[in-house]
Amino acid sequence: MRHARGDWGQVCEEDAAENDLATCEGFRILSAYAIDPAQPCAGFGDNCVWVITEADRSVTTLLLPSEY
Repeated sequence: MRHARGDWGQVCEEDAAENDLATCEGFRILSAYAIDPAQPCAGFGDNCVWVITEADRSVTTLLLPSEY
């Protein structure tokens, strides 16, 4: 739900700005969220899950950074 609402989670400022542009221009969107909110999450690493929506909006994938 956060990803769909435009809450990009723990991405850097540049990626957040790119996501905002992507929603208007039809580019890929990447969000990053803590798996355990009580633990630190820098947008990558063991306590992180990525949510990626493809540019054509046909697929949204959840994966761990280590799976990329």
